[in-house]
Amino acid sequence: MRSMLFLPADSEKKIAKGEGTNADGLILDLEDSVAPSRKEEARRLARAYLDARPLGSRRKKLLVRINPLDGTMTLDDLAAVVGGAPDFVLLPKYRTREDVIRLDHYLSALEVREGVPRGHIRMLVIGTETGQGVLNLAGLTGASPRLAYVSWGEFDLSADVGAETHLLPDGSWDDLFRTVRALCLAAAASAGIEPCNTVFTDYKDDAGLEAAALGARRAGFTSMMAIHPNQVDTINRVFSVGEKELEWSRRVVEAFDASPDVGVVGLDGIMLDKPHYTQAKRIIARAAAY
Repeated sequence: MRSMLFLPADSEKKIAKGEGTNADGLILDLEDSVAPSRKEEARRLARAYLDARPLGSRRKKLLVRINPLDGTMTLDDLAAVVGGAPDFVLLPKYRTREDVIRLDHYLSALEVREGVPRGHIRMLVIGTETGQGVLNLAGLTGASPRLAYVSWGEFDLSADVGAETHLLPDGSWDDLFRTVRALCLAAAASAGIEPCNTVFTDYKDDAGLEAAALGARRAGFTSMMAIHPNQVDTINRVFSVGEKELEWSRRVVEAFDASPDVGVVGLDGIMLDKPHYTQAKRIIARAAAY
């Protein structure tokens, strides 16, 4: 996935609008965008949406953001939606690897009960919404074969550490938040999963969104979350592989494959080593997905 669009699961109108976008994934949100009094309705509508799009017929990946494991709503969320076989469950407010292991166990039991293929439901973890989670990002490595993405976020972390803002006066991130962004990338590499960039909240600032997406891609992120349908096309464009980039990557792979016993090759006057080969293969694989 390049783009994942958040949609409050208690709003049929917003879900329908999201379905009409080019988002690679739709996140049916049961957490922050749904008031406590609307949680049950959100679960019902999320399940109905999933049931209407059985496996094998979906044009988009379907994700469900559940409520945090340290509360009382997680099991109700999972019991309501697992039978609809969402492609991913999004776990907010990660604390330690035990959260991932526990969620894996819940999913395994419910998949068996509901007749969902074992292991079908993957996980996306938001790893930096608490200080505890930041310090335990290394615990994602080897925590569960379901784990596919890790993302980061600054707003819940701001509240957790008591920061008045996550930004410096010039608009750049303060030290902690710049650090957790980098740690998210390192955690993804360590766990062998995809790093997903956080949301850009000013949905009317197209230039700001593009700059944020471009910066995230340069840093190593392979996807980004959206909070508004109008953000999706920009995100898809930025995180897609261009023809020139793809052609260069193919030539890099061909050069190395033609000389399997050497560690360095020359191409167009540039000396390339094995990290270039690894990156080129990664880019080719990403292009093939879209």
